[in-house]
Amino acid sequence: MTGPTPSYTVEIEDVTAPAVFARLPDALAALWEALRVLPLGWTQYEAYRYFLGPGAVDRVTESLERDGELRLSFAMGGRSHLVSVGVLRD
Repeated sequence: MTGPTPSYTVEIEDVTAPAVFARLPDALAALWEALRVLPLGWTQYEAYRYFLGPGAVDRVTESLERDGELRLSFAMGGRSHLVSVGVLRD
């Protein structure tokens, strides 16, 4: 018998509404697509590209297993915005 099949939520505070995906790679790809067009500045862009680029599924899976969610932030327009990835279980 296997456990519940997880689904994954992603959101960028004040930028995107929460979205739910059946597969973590799809969730991370959508998150990166939304982030990469924002005016983040070079340093923030490169940090998110590293985190959500090749190997992202392993890095994020480790975070989700350890903490139950992944929460990062970035500055844009003079304020901080939360980026979150979470797990929903059936």
